[in-house]
Amino acid sequence: MKTPNIKWIYLLILSLIWGSSFILIKKSLLGLTAYQLGALRTILTGIILLTFGFHKLKTVETSKWKWLLISGLLGSFIPSFFFAIAETEIDSAVASILNSLVPLNTILLGFAVFKITSTKRQVLGVIIGFIGTALLILKGAELNPNQNYLYAGFVIASTVMYAANVNIVKRYLQDVKPLAIAAGNYIFIVIPAVIILFFSDFFTAETFNNPNIINALIYVTILSVFGTAIAKVVFFKLVQLSTPVFASSVTYIMPLVALGWGLLDGEAFSIVQIFAALLILVGVYLANKRKA
Repeated sequence: MKTPNIKWIYLLILSLIWGSSFILIKKSLLGLTAYQLGALRTILTGIILLTFGFHKLKTVETSKWKWLLISGLLGSFIPSFFFAIAETEIDSAVASILNSLVPLNTILLGFAVFKITSTKRQVLGVIIGFIGTALLILKGAELNPNQNYLYAGFVIASTVMYAANVNIVKRYLQDVKPLAIAAGNYIFIVIPAVIILFFSDFFTAETFNNPNIINALIYVTILSVFGTAIAKVVFFKLVQLSTPVFASSVTYIMPLVALGWGLLDGEAFSIVQIFAALLILVGVYLANKRKA
């Protein structure tokens, strides 16, 4: 199979997995606090990745370790808490929509900081996708006037971190095996997550007397295994196979999946949002279309 076909398959898989992550966060928060969720997600994912990927760490050059640390903080640790905090106030679908800012930030950071060039067509595609995202946000605000959009800042900050991370992986970790990158990320951030969990009142009677705690733990386990551990390895492989902009365009398709889950969960959806979703798909196409 040719590489172009493989990267599109990876993109679709990631879109389905990560698009479902937002509803899993929402359901997990019914029995956990944002800090408990972020810490548990990091710990469970770390256990999985280090169990299967620890042996890969011996292949990592010494000069790469600082980038694995930075990548772990920006691409996993901080966003896992920020998204949980954000979804205590805003809808899961809205969080996914805001996450679509990643490709725009990827291009801007790639050009300004990492000196990775982008074509005019890529820029146009990102702009069109961003317009679609803006329409989705505005309509979401209209349908959900009681949501506190100040908390959207946590998602926006995370998109900047994700954009920096994808450029770091492409520029400095291109020759490191995807499983080694993922395991290397978590070897640094598991211990801080354990400390946060300890001080989050997780190990108290109040937490375990919550009638939603069992379901919440099931949801966060699914989120950790599929939405983080497996998805991380697939994502790093996708970055290496393609470009930072192509890899980050997964955030354009994710809202469609997230909105579908939101609709099933009773969240509002409108004709304008359907139109905005189509704009997003057009943006993905243009951002990744090859020149003749």
